[in-house]
Amino acid sequence: MADIKTFYLPDLGEGLPDATIVEWHVKEGDTIKLDAPLVSMETAKAVVDVPSPYTGKVTKLHGAAGDIIDTGSALAEFEPDPNAKQRAEAESTGHHHGPKKGAGSATADAHKVVASDEGGELDSNDGGDREDEGTVVGAMVSGSHVHVEQAASIGGVKAVPAVRALAKKLKVDLTRVRPSGADGVVTMQDVKNAAANGTAALGAAPARAAVPASAGRHLAPQLPEPEPARTATSLAGKPVRTAPPSVQASGQPEQLKGVRRNMARVMAEAHANVVPTTLVDDADLHAWIGKQDITARLIRAIVVACKTVPALNAWFDGKNLTRTLHPHVDIGIAVDTDDGLFVPALRNADVLDGAGVRAAIKRLRSQVEDRTIPASELSGYTISLSNFGMFAGRYATPVVVPPTVAIIGAGKLSHDVVAVIGGIEVHRRMPISLTFDHRAATGGEAARFLKALLDDLSLPN
Repeated sequence: MADIKTFYLPDLGEGLPDATIVEWHVKEGDTIKLDAPLVSMETAKAVVDVPSPYTGKVTKLHGAAGDIIDTGSALAEFEPDPNAKQRAEAESTGHHHGPKKGAGSATADAHKVVASDEGGELDSNDGGDREDEGTVVGAMVSGSHVHVEQAASIGGVKAVPAVRALAKKLKVDLTRVRPSGADGVVTMQDVKNAAANGTAALGAAPARAAVPASAGRHLAPQLPEPEPARTATSLAGKPVRTAPPSVQASGQPEQLKGVRRNMARVMAEAHANVVPTTLVDDADLHAWIGKQDITARLIRAIVVACKTVPALNAWFDGKNLTRTLHPHVDIGIAVDTDDGLFVPALRNADVLDGAGVRAAIKRLRSQVEDRTIPASELSGYTISLSNFGMFAGRYATPVVVPPTVAIIGAGKLSHDVVAVIGGIEVHRRMPISLTFDHRAATGGEAARFLKALLDDLSLPN
């Protein structure tokens, strides 16, 4: 009987409990070589090519494009080639390839594993060390099943976020791409083929559907029957009584995945573990001379405030009640995308000038849009900035994500009537919201931080 090896989804280096299949590079029955691309997986931060752990025949694939696979669950099965050189069982590959040992599961030597009340610490009943399987945000629920879901349908096109990002990068109109995936899902290869042959370029005239010759020249197109109009009264003329949506409702639930899935976890973790308090005020920009880069000025003001009150440029460990003050300033810049929220880190903001800040932000935004940003650039910042005012809104209570202590929200600029000595004037002002973890900083520290930030923004240049 052939020796069948099962390959389990490894921790892809980001400590997340699952990943989404983007595209298989093989099919069942194919022969693959060691370290050749096996599958592309989408995590919350990037699309990762997972290499084959064996040279041999692929006997089974667990899941299709769009399916979510738990870290440590079966991904593929192989029949290794006995005549080919294989990686030694004990040889490190940089990932943990074994099945996940979750809360309540049994290890190979039948020692019971129990999850702690905090949801993160796992201890065996004999007090022995447990193999490190990576860190996660919140409790990691074990499982070996595949969550089957369809790619998100936006604008009538079914595709996973990574495919949409690739289409944007290659300037391909997804509505003009012929899908080859199951249930009409557009795959990575579909986008690449369309880009190569130029059949779906953005801005091109829409393709006309072919009409059979036998259809005649004067046949009117068949239009779908309109849905009944919704009114406030029934057919009998009485007020309509509403009921909760049933399974027949037009809107159906769908699994979150990728960036949005991770965002939901992170926000829930932050909400459960932070004691947030928000201060708001307005920065008066009336003294500004000439046209200035608003974002660069915001960054500079945050740096000044961090140097004035270091307590908010810090990390806080709520479990051990420890605080780490940082001598440098790395600012997490919230970037909104169709796939969800990214927060890349603007490193060493305290040593960048205005031109350096603008160049760095442009690079980070481009990498986020193309989904090429390294995972290392999406963590480790010391304080955060949400410039939501570029869309709408004056004040907010942005979420502090541990281990950081504070986040600054910049609202929509406005021209306000301001009282001055001898009368009134109209000044341009920027609403500022400062949310901080009150366990790690006092109200006085937060107020002094906000004052230092406002004072710097009020300077002429």
